[in-house]
Amino acid sequence: MSGYALTGTGTLYRLALRRDRIALPVWVYVGTGMIASTAFSFRKLYGDEASRRTFAAGIDGNGSLRALYGPIFDGSTIGGLTAWRMGVFGAVLAALMSTLLVVRHTRAEEEDGRFELIGAGAVGRRAPLTAALAAALTANAALAALVTVVLLAAGQALAGALAFGLALGTTGVFFAALAAVTAQVAETGRAANGLAGAAIGLAFVLRAVGDSGSGTGWASWLSPIGWSEQVRPFAGDRWWVLALPLGGAALLTALARALVEHRDLGAGMLPQRPGPAAAAPGLADAAALARRLQRGALLGWALAFAAGGAVFGSVAKGVVDLVGDNRQMADLMARLGGQQGVLNAYLSTIAGVFGMIAAVYAVQSVLRLRAEESSGRAEPVLAGAVSRLRWAGGHLLFPLLGTAVLLAVAGATAGLAQGAALGGGTGDAVGRMLGGTLVQLPAVWLTAAVALAVYGLLPRWTAAGWAGYGVFVLVAWLGPILQLPQWVLDLSPFTHLPHLPGGAFTAAPLLWTTGLAALAALAGLAGLRRRDLG
Repeated sequence: MSGYALTGTGTLYRLALRRDRIALPVWVYVGTGMIASTAFSFRKLYGDEASRRTFAAGIDGNGSLRALYGPIFDGSTIGGLTAWRMGVFGAVLAALMSTLLVVRHTRAEEEDGRFELIGAGAVGRRAPLTAALAAALTANAALAALVTVVLLAAGQALAGALAFGLALGTTGVFFAALAAVTAQVAETGRAANGLAGAAIGLAFVLRAVGDSGSGTGWASWLSPIGWSEQVRPFAGDRWWVLALPLGGAALLTALARALVEHRDLGAGMLPQRPGPAAAAPGLADAAALARRLQRGALLGWALAFAAGGAVFGSVAKGVVDLVGDNRQMADLMARLGGQQGVLNAYLSTIAGVFGMIAAVYAVQSVLRLRAEESSGRAEPVLAGAVSRLRWAGGHLLFPLLGTAVLLAVAGATAGLAQGAALGGGTGDAVGRMLGGTLVQLPAVWLTAAVALAVYGLLPRWTAAGWAGYGVFVLVAWLGPILQLPQWVLDLSPFTHLPHLPGGAFTAAPLLWTTGLAALAALAGLAGLRRRDLG
């Protein structure tokens, strides 16, 4: 292949960074903020080395917590505890960021037909893929650098801080290259993201199996997330392990570049299953079409929520055993959510986390409207006897009712797992957890309604709907830890919800939050009805 294959890479790289100038900083800042707040919390809870070692000893004896967070390789320093607490989830965050970024600028662009226009100019065959990978590399480098800086600011050793930052960054680079391959294999952006997401889930499970007990440690070495853990920041800093994700990324990148040359534009390597000759009776209207387009994503999210509920519910006993008589840790958990006991505090915190994750699905479902509009698929639908409000209403059923399904699934599985782990009444545990997860719905709806208002009124700024979500989550999640002023905490609807189970139920915040969501949604629909399509 001649050098012309990379023509235009620099221009496409700058375009990718410009298009994601909001989303990428949010991803990077959220990851960095979570790590910084974790280090701050450990410093406050365990100010001396003796208390840190005692805490670490409790973790090593708790198999369920090792499966969730991994083992503690160094319990004597704040950096070591931070690497334990955020290593796995920081790696998952970097993997998700990289996957979505690469697929967005490769397969999604090709699916929407924009690559055909770009390719008609002076653009090489490999340029879009190379530009997307370069953008992912930039984002992961920024994440690694900021993580290093915040740990240095927390007074931790340079070598350990750099090792931790690079462990997260190289994990993101590996999954960016994996997403580049799935973008060539699948024919749609959703399928490419689904394949890469399944790989992330498999990597998490393999690492959990390897960390859960003796005799299975080899499984961690089969997982790219496990490689990040095995770098062991602040506990020897095994730099050579970084060669595993980097080498894997190089091989996957070479495979993706080869696949680009052996497929047609717009096609994937997997054969497409031909559809039926005639549409089913259930696809006779716009709402049915919306259900057909959105049901696959809802099913995938439901399976993930079921698995997450089972995992977090089964860890409840380990959390109770770990906290024990540590009043400082119990106070921290109570400040994060819940008012009556360590178990209730933990469960209400987990319920809040599920609510924040469900809001991601809600915003994604709302923005599917923009994807249908910008791709031109909405025009044939609206050319018939279908109003804009009817078309939008079919899609909006998913952020409205789909989020309720997700939270109910998470609450039910978490309650079942908690009841099995702690013993006692499983039915009572399920009921309590269902109350804790479903009470998150008004805040989830308001987050989705803000995204809808931006889409309807300011379609060019539709991506700003994610910025609203980022503000709500950062304030609710980090605000109590950083002890921000109350007026700042009040900016997030998640901080106004009752802390269930364990807290007192009050209907007033649920009612006014739902009312605000309705007003924002009406504003967005009014804007969609009045403006020009596209």
